[in-house]
Amino acid sequence: MTRRRIIIVDDHPLFRAALRQTTAGGDATVSVEEAGDLNGLSASLGTDRDCDLVLLDLNMPGVRGFSGLLLLRAQYPDIPVMIISAVEDGTVVRRAFELGAAGYLHKSVGPTEIRRAIETVLSGEVFVPDGMTPGGEDNQTALMRRLSTLTPQQVRVLMMLSDGLMNKQIAYELTISEATVKAHVSAILQKLDVDSRTRAVIAAARIEEGQFEALFSTGGEKA
Repeated sequence: MTRRRIIIVDDHPLFRAALRQTTAGGDATVSVEEAGDLNGLSASLGTDRDCDLVLLDLNMPGVRGFSGLLLLRAQYPDIPVMIISAVEDGTVVRRAFELGAAGYLHKSVGPTEIRRAIETVLSGEVFVPDGMTPGGEDNQTALMRRLSTLTPQQVRVLMMLSDGLMNKQIAYELTISEATVKAHVSAILQKLDVDSRTRAVIAAARIEEGQFEALFSTGGEKA
């Protein structure tokens, strides 16, 4: 009997418990675990990387916008991730898929829809909310593709840049050398096709907001 492992990542214990009950549904073949944040998820996956699906909330402490999805997809590209969020904005849904989400589930839906979404993703398909069409491209699609090429460490460095940390501070936080931080920053600028730290920081800010228009219209000093 094949056992399927699902991890719910959400900072609200009551919601996790309700979602866990709905997800398992008395099915002995489904193992459901909980994590209150990305650190908890990393600990679970560090112990056992074999996971069939992660249900990820977009808005949690320590996570800004799509940064959690970016980091998770970069670090564990083989694990499907379905966003489960109260945000129902079509642009946000589109961005999630562009960054590699395997599904997007609104928190307002009922148990039947939740189970249908999970089964859809577990079967290897993509689950799209009713009325949403993630396909198509707009003027920010190319940027989303570039963001999805960042490595886990580059995602961390980018988010630290957005917090205003200097290279020395980033090196201390990540326990790496300043030279390594500079190499990461250079790689980030190249991958995002921008020519300054300032523009990279703007990209990080837009990850939070789901808005990317300012990226190519704001100048800044060279890295």
